[in-house]
Amino acid sequence: MHLKRMMLIVSFIIVIEVLMLYNRPLVTSYKDVSSKISLKDNYIIIVDTTSNELSVFKDGKLSKMYTVAAGKPISPSPIGTWKIISKDTWGEGFGGRWMGFNVPWGRYGIHGTIYPNSIGWNSSHGCIRMKNKEVRELYDYIPIGTTVIIYGGEYARFGQSLRILRPGMTGSDIYELQLILKEKDYYKAKPDGIYGDYFKLVVHEFQKKNGLQISDNVGNSFYSKLGIRLID
Repeated sequence: MHLKRMMLIVSFIIVIEVLMLYNRPLVTSYKDVSSKISLKDNYIIIVDTTSNELSVFKDGKLSKMYTVAAGKPISPSPIGTWKIISKDTWGEGFGGRWMGFNVPWGRYGIHGTIYPNSIGWNSSHGCIRMKNKEVRELYDYIPIGTTVIIYGGEYARFGQSLRILRPGMTGSDIYELQLILKEKDYYKAKPDGIYGDYFKLVVHEFQKKNGLQISDNVGNSFYSKLGIRLID
């Protein structure tokens, strides 16, 4: 059952990304995705932040599973598909091991911890924490360039709900909105997952052109105008 769930998660993420490419910002549940996929990379890591499990696939087969700690609700892990772009032997606070992701809005990665009781629940500042012995094991065989899929709920980069976005916030949902607005020719910069001054100008422009009240907050009316809705 766990393997089937992992396949559905990966399939769901792929389908959503394809839909986004074709300018169809509909967010549906991974439970509705039944397409089969092939994991072609030698290693793929899947982190399920809803169960705090990290699964390693080798040549398309489940190889190892670890219990981890993902981000708190106020500091969520970066939902989406990333690559490991760096490895280092950082200090004691990181368990002596670090595997960094190519997330554009902050420094996120997999590392150990001096707080072993934090493992098994959503307790981190967004990184994926592991037990020190296990992160050393993972570090030894996972190469730079490995794909890491972080799953945070049934609705792709939006996780489990559409949150109200405000200036200063960062996250996968902001990154996704920037991608959608770029497809619609509103957002001209490279998406970075940061609600900064430029993104605020884009939000105001979209609101003005679509008859919405001008506000710094991105909420239900904004999502609705973009055609984003969650379907179970």
